[in-house]
Amino acid sequence: MQNLNKGVFSKDPNYNEPTMRKEFAQLMPLRTIVIYCYDPRATGIPSAVAQEFGDVYPGETVFDDEGNGIGTTCTMLNVIVAGGRAVDALRSITVGQHLLGVENIVVVHHTNCGATSYTADGIIDAFKHEHNADISNLYDQGSVCITDFESSLNHDVQLIRNSAGTPRHVNIYGYVYDIDTYELTKITEDLSSTSHQASAVQ
Repeated sequence: MQNLNKGVFSKDPNYNEPTMRKEFAQLMPLRTIVIYCYDPRATGIPSAVAQEFGDVYPGETVFDDEGNGIGTTCTMLNVIVAGGRAVDALRSITVGQHLLGVENIVVVHHTNCGATSYTADGIIDAFKHEHNADISNLYDQGSVCITDFESSLNHDVQLIRNSAGTPRHVNIYGYVYDIDTYELTKITEDLSSTSHQASAVQ
C-alpha cells in the first residue's frame, strides 16, 4: 500500500465528524449488539439471536456506483470475546452507539464453555506460577470465569447497564445458548424505562 492511511476518514481534508456519523448510521443500520464467546462451537449464536430479535444477519454488502463496499443490510454487530463476558465488550458498546446507534444489547453465554472449567483463584495462581505475573487486580474477579450461568449473566447485564458508555435507552438481555440443541434460553433482562412505558401503553 503506497498510502497506508488512504482509508482513514478523519484524514480527509473535507472531514466533518457530525456528517460522518450520520453517513455511517445510514449505511450500517445497527439495532442489536450481541456479545458471545470465541469458542468455534458457538458460531451459531448470531443467527439464533437474529431470529429471536428479528434482526438481519449476516445481511448483504451495499455497493456504490463504483463497486466500493460502503455499507451493509445487516442490523447486528458481533462482539466476540472469551466466555462472552461483558467486561471485554464495554468499549465496543460505546463505539457502536457513537457511530451507529444501539437498541438492544444481548449477552450470550454457552453450555460446555471453557470459562466454566476454571476458577478465578485458579487462573490467578496459574499466572503467578507459570508466568511470574500477578493478575489478581487486573480484572474484576466476577468477570474472570463462569461459576453458574444465572450469576454470570446477571452480573454482565448489570455491568453493561451501569457503564457510563452504555446509552440509557437500550434494552439489555442475558441468554444461554445450548451448543448441542442450538437453543437460546433467556435468563435475565433489563429493559429501558422507554420500553416499560411502551409496554404499559399497549
